[in-house]
Amino acid sequence: MDKNKVRTIITIDEEKCTGCGLCVPGCPEGALQVIDGKARLVSEPLCDGLGACLGHCPEGAITVEERVAAPYDEKKVMENIVAQGANVLRAHLEHLRDHGQHEYLAQALEFLRERNLPVPPGFTKQPDNNTKGFGGCPGARAVDFASGPTGPKAGGQPSALRNWPVQLHLIQPAAPQFRNTDLLLAADCVAYAAGDFHAAYLAGKALAIACPKLDQRQDLYLEKLKVFIDGAGINSLTVMTMEVPCCRGLLALAEQAVRQADRKVPLRSLVVGIRGEIKSRE
Repeated sequence: MDKNKVRTIITIDEEKCTGCGLCVPGCPEGALQVIDGKARLVSEPLCDGLGACLGHCPEGAITVEERVAAPYDEKKVMENIVAQGANVLRAHLEHLRDHGQHEYLAQALEFLRERNLPVPPGFTKQPDNNTKGFGGCPGARAVDFASGPTGPKAGGQPSALRNWPVQLHLIQPAAPQFRNTDLLLAADCVAYAAGDFHAAYLAGKALAIACPKLDQRQDLYLEKLKVFIDGAGINSLTVMTMEVPCCRGLLALAEQAVRQADRKVPLRSLVVGIRGEIKSRE
């Protein structure tokens, strides 16, 4: 029986790839190799499809897509990971944990216990579907709040936040909570200026925030936005920026991503005044 099925997996544009090899160490799972001067996906079962290698490609040659592929095999991955030492092992476990891959994390820990190998500190508890009991940076740990509004009704208004993290550098756009969603890309200052940000603009949408003036490596932002469109298959993209001139760069990035992506999604722009009023809608 053919066990292949549609899932998220990386794809490499050979025309863009220069064979620099920077993506290879970014994939400790062992799915990538440079062969005949080009990066190659040498094993579909070793690729988890989360796109950790994307940020290591200076040419933007690696993206994620939904296609028929061999299923990911965590135990095969662990055979490669364990051989690379304790630091790579911990990085792999953190990678699974921070992207909410609880099932794969459980399989990895089971692999270690079956072979009487030491489990790194912080991973001795069985993983579950929440974020408690694990070490690491909470700011990078993927959490899905899609079941509904969260948090206490402070001031009578519940939070409409559906995902964590929200900073675009920390977000992995291939994470499951972004698939087939409506994405709101907001400049950092917007939520402070717009008093009804949660109820009027964020409700029902996934959120990513960025500052087009202060953030570094905005080339990575462009690639991530394209992954949101082509890999996660978002339904729409809404960009909220402030009226100040430096904020226009965020909309420009979104427009460029929409032009370069293979899929076509509607793009909406809202400009917020410094007193919270909507200056324009496009």
